[in-house]
Amino acid sequence: MRIAHIVGTRPNFMKAAAVMRAFSSANGLSQILIHTGQHYDRSLSDDFFHDLELPQPDVNLGIGSGSHAEQTGRTMIALEPLLDRVEPDWVFTVGSANSALAAALAATKLGIPVAHVEAGLRSHDRSMPEEINRVLVDQISDALFTTEPSANENLRDEGIETGRIHFVGNVMIDSLDRYRARAAELDVDDVLGVEPGSFALVTLHRPRNVDDPSRLAGLLGALGQLATCHPVVFPMHPRTAQNIKRFGLESELAMLSVTGPVRYLEFLTLMERAGVLISDSGSIQEETTVLGVPCITVRPSTERPITVSEGTNQLFNGNPEELVGVALTAMEAERRPCRPELWDGRAAERIARVTLEQLRFQPGPASVDRWERRLTSESLLGR
Repeated sequence: MRIAHIVGTRPNFMKAAAVMRAFSSANGLSQILIHTGQHYDRSLSDDFFHDLELPQPDVNLGIGSGSHAEQTGRTMIALEPLLDRVEPDWVFTVGSANSALAAALAATKLGIPVAHVEAGLRSHDRSMPEEINRVLVDQISDALFTTEPSANENLRDEGIETGRIHFVGNVMIDSLDRYRARAAELDVDDVLGVEPGSFALVTLHRPRNVDDPSRLAGLLGALGQLATCHPVVFPMHPRTAQNIKRFGLESELAMLSVTGPVRYLEFLTLMERAGVLISDSGSIQEETTVLGVPCITVRPSTERPITVSEGTNQLFNGNPEELVGVALTAMEAERRPCRPELWDGRAAERIARVTLEQLRFQPGPASVDRWERRLTSESLLGR
């Protein structure tokens, strides 16, 4: 049995690392790791492989940046001959980035079964490109591994057969649990000169927040105001840094402790020691829930509702100037670590068990179609 894992963005690395580790002891199974190169900055890519004990990718497609259509199209074009040559029994794809959609489409067109890790998450906001990707990947996947009960409900509501849905828990928490102790040994907050619990940690990168100059200026202004009360540490995404320069907003950073993108272990250290986390990310909502760190998600909706109903996450869709009061209130709140059902650090083990025990000898529709097409082709060729 051969599994091809296809990753492209930073959160994918943490999740794929846990899944690959769970499969590593299986007899008669080989794995290959394909990096699409969607995140190509060293701080967003190579260092993460080292920190997560991931092998260097067998292939790096080097796709880089571009429009959604360009990234998806170039990735599919590069993946098709590679997958046709490697002939994996399963393609595993993670999350909702363009690389996930491209991997699922390329594999399905070749008749290779697709397993989607982190399936069924829905923000119900079709203006988010990730939402479109999630819906499409789930529709063409043969095995859908879900993180929370709402994801199972979403898939059933969309007509996905129950037999394709496997509730396994959250592989992001597998990596969090594995590396939390190592991260605690780092002195990142000491280097930045901030005391644990006293600072706000910020990440912003989504188009809604950083592509509109007035919206970005408002958020930066609010963060600057918050910095008069508490230090604000801002590891800046390359997209955000580029837009700040393009819009001439560099002066808005004067009060903030700005760094470049940081490595996974460093960010985990900062996240656990922060007084509040302000972000528009997805996976951060899950990590802060387990850590008990107050999280303000600067978005009108979330595809991870359990982080709001059970965890520490709250949505913020107000005017940027209102963010300061929300953040100050959150910093005063009592920490409430929470582990939703099956967020126990063993989700990847369940994925491996389901794959090896239930799916290995039960090919999905795509696999059956692949062999039928191959038999038909050989028949037409007179073989």
